[in-house]
Amino acid sequence: MRPLPFDTKQLNEEQTSVYETILNGPRGEVVGPLKVWLKSPSLAMKAQDLGKFARYETSLSPIMSELAILVTARIWSSGFEWSHHAPIALANGLEQHVVDALSYAKIPVFNDEKLKLIFQFCVELHRDYNVSDTTYSKAYETLGETTVIELVAICGYYGFISMTINSFAVPDGEGPSLPELDLPAHLMFKSEA
Repeated sequence: MRPLPFDTKQLNEEQTSVYETILNGPRGEVVGPLKVWLKSPSLAMKAQDLGKFARYETSLSPIMSELAILVTARIWSSGFEWSHHAPIALANGLEQHVVDALSYAKIPVFNDEKLKLIFQFCVELHRDYNVSDTTYSKAYETLGETTVIELVAICGYYGFISMTINSFAVPDGEGPSLPELDLPAHLMFKSEA
């Protein structure tokens, strides 16, 4: 039964309305988890609204957002998300060696302290289910309250996407493949690249 079949000819009126909203929004396409969520049009509409905010409207710069998304994709081993966002991260200035290290769940060497902090915050949140007081304080002081809140939202939203991708076996996209690791999430990012 996985992945769920998707045929636009079989969408009901409510599903069609949500489909067209997504198609005409900033994404311009209905792919991956959005196809799954359309089976529940109310969920799809709310999720795509949150996704629009998390991807395009937060106070984080595109490079910061994409770093958070890639950490989430690696922790969840979400190939679809990785294949779509690794090229976007590179196009927004994340260095190739950082993307490569992330793909193997290694701690990258960052030339930018804010990116290093975002990486640390996201890894702790996903891997340890919380953020240390030290990391939280540093993020709050360096990035500000709104950005920290929105960083958590990005991690949560892309975690939700990754759960959907993994649960419903959403195929990877056309971009780079995420290497398979024989490593549980709680052991990821414990060593340097």
